[in-house]
Amino acid sequence: MKSLVSINDLSKSEILEILDMAASFEANPNRKLAEDKVIASIFFEPSTRTRLSFETAINRLGARVIGFSEVTNTSLSKGETLKDTITMISNYTDMIVMRHPLEGSVRYASEVSKVPVINAGDGSNQHPTQTLLDLYSIRKTQGRLHDLHITMVGDLKYGRTVHSLLMAMSHFNPVFQFIAPTELALPEEYKKYLTRQNIRFEEHRDLAENIIDTDIVYMTRVQKERFSEPVEYEKLKNTYILRNSMLERTKPNVKVLHPLPRVGEISEDVDNNPKAYYFNQAKNGVYARMAAICYLLGINNM
Repeated sequence: MKSLVSINDLSKSEILEILDMAASFEANPNRKLAEDKVIASIFFEPSTRTRLSFETAINRLGARVIGFSEVTNTSLSKGETLKDTITMISNYTDMIVMRHPLEGSVRYASEVSKVPVINAGDGSNQHPTQTLLDLYSIRKTQGRLHDLHITMVGDLKYGRTVHSLLMAMSHFNPVFQFIAPTELALPEEYKKYLTRQNIRFEEHRDLAENIIDTDIVYMTRVQKERFSEPVEYEKLKNTYILRNSMLERTKPNVKVLHPLPRVGEISEDVDNNPKAYYFNQAKNGVYARMAAICYLLGINNM
């Protein structure tokens, strides 16, 4: 039994296999390959895209979905432990998709569960299926994953999508640029990881001047829910705003990605620019998650 808690749970060859499966699902999305499966969707913190795209993926595969998106409606509100909750849910289902605000909670759940667990985001730690759809979007728009110049902007301290993506891209010899306010800079542990992997990276403060030669601009929002002091959030939330005029001097192939939701860090005047890809990126999440589910359940869609 294999769970997907961190993108590092997958080898390079496994990642590529899942991306190929995702392409197959995009070509033919309605595939009743999991009609005999019941999958739990349990979300301990709010989500729109991740929860709905997972549940869409499950339905397109013909499986049944059970679960909750409000902890107040569960026995956890009565004091039941996470261990007991996961144990019981794994008795009822063939797979668990789980989001939780506490880092390490999904890894713990995978150790308790009798069925595979997929991490749908645990605190500021990791978000591996977002990474799979990001990789799929990058490969689809650039025609490759190797030797790309990727610029990550915004909340690099708490951004779990950033942390997962940079580890996954380490298989493909990228060059990274990190653009963030000092308070939200990439944590040292990830810089050390990149150094050990011989991955080149630079840190900058200016947005417009440092996206001219990049292939991917990966924007992120400053996450209000990660701040204990509202004043700090207000100070940092609009540090970087990507505007349409900033894309005029960029490469023809550049694509703007964002894990969404956006709060203002991408101006709406970017939306109609062909270099904007974030809404298509979100759509790709259904195919990537269908592929991840099938891979972990041992279902071949090729």
